[in-house]
Amino acid sequence: MKTISQPPSTERNAKIKNVIRVSSGNFLEMYDFIVFGFFAGPIGRTFFPGHDPYASLILSLATFGAGFLMRPVGAVVLGAYIDRYGRRAGLLLTLGLMSVGTFTIACLPGYATIGLFAPVLILLSRLLQGFSAGVELGGVSVYLSEIATPGHKGFYVSWQSASQQVAVMVASLLGVRFGVGARAGNDRSLGLAHSFPRRLSDHSAPFSLAQIAR
Repeated sequence: MKTISQPPSTERNAKIKNVIRVSSGNFLEMYDFIVFGFFAGPIGRTFFPGHDPYASLILSLATFGAGFLMRPVGAVVLGAYIDRYGRRAGLLLTLGLMSVGTFTIACLPGYATIGLFAPVLILLSRLLQGFSAGVELGGVSVYLSEIATPGHKGFYVSWQSASQQVAVMVASLLGVRFGVGARAGNDRSLGLAHSFPRRLSDHSAPFSLAQIAR
């Protein structure tokens, strides 16, 4: 039985779409993970209030750093999951976990509303984000390498790093845009700094999940 091969243009278009889908998911994964750091000040005042603003900032930055501690754990556990269930299932799982962590942080009331539950829950959400981000680099790089055309593996894999660096730049621009008023103590800016960047990722994450699931 003869195998019907696709025209070169059709195969090339399919590969381009796959690169865009995976890169968009990788972009959102890194954006969700890194944006916390650019808003450490407003987050500290919301979830770790105290008489000393520097102590609040340090606690917020420590929570940001806690996510990095979970990345090796996530890399090992989710790496094994990918080996068993496939890269596509693994990418969907990592994006789903990241979305849960980000959505929780975006919707979580501050310390003034729920007391100690606020810093505990934001820490747990941050750990979930770190767990999810641990396998993203390796999983995406391997997938892009496997779908690359001969002689272009470096170019295909470079989209993994490129999409992450763009995510960092977008997060930093939002930090400048919404963080200035929040640092000055403006209540409205503080609310925007806390919710807008994360709600942006909450609305875009379902789109990315749908793209990869195709």
